Amino acid sequence: MKKLFALILGIGLLFAAAPAGAYTIGGDQSLIIVHCDVEGASVYFDSDYKGAIQNGVLLGYVYTTGTPYKTITVTSNGYIPWTGNMPHPGAGNYADVYATLTPEPTPVPVGGSMGEYIVYCNVDGAQVYFNEDYKGIISGGELTVPVYVTGTPYTTYIVKKDGYTTFTAQITDYPEAGGVVKLHATLTPLTPVTPATPLSAVSIFAGLVLGILGIAYLAKRE
Repeated sequence: MKKLFALILGIGLLFAAAPAGAYTIGGDQSLIIVHCDVEGASVYFDSDYKGAIQNGVLLGYVYTTGTPYKTITVTSNGYIPWTGNMPHPGAGNYADVYATLTPEPTPVPVGGSMGEYIVYCNVDGAQVYFNEDYKGIISGGELTVPVYVTGTPYTTYIVKKDGYTTFTAQITDYPEAGGVVKLHATLTPLTPVTPATPLSAVSIFAGLVLGILGIAYLAKRE
């Protein structure tokens, strides 16, 4: 008798927690207790959001005189959604529903296994491209570029930086799964063009005077 009394008292306390006025709209209620192993998971009755799992449970009150729900769905990021049938315990009763969420499988990269290129360069900060795809910048004299070994292979690599000549070369070696291919690039500083120094007016005048004197001297000798 004590156990039965405790059970009845517990159910009464659960229903006492319903929002004020809930019993006055739509008739009697029943209680669906949703248990889940993922804290914070979202619970839906059909498409109606009912709240999040807290301390492993969610209390969902439903009206027994309204249109009955058909399904319960529990979702959380990184998990496969769980869906089960909605129980109908009747007015003043409750039912337990247990939802176990399964983590989503780790996706397998498209293209299969991967290998690496290591691009070595004498200029830090230089930009690296494979064909037209930007791969990053040289840091500490190198850049590691992971690639899918079964994907479409790259044919050229380009390394460039402002103030240096652009380096371009063919890619002829391809890494195996887990393997490494080393590529090298040497950038040469651009030679600055020294602008011609314009002649000053004094230099031009002096040149004219010397030219006239030279002509006069030659004429006098003749």
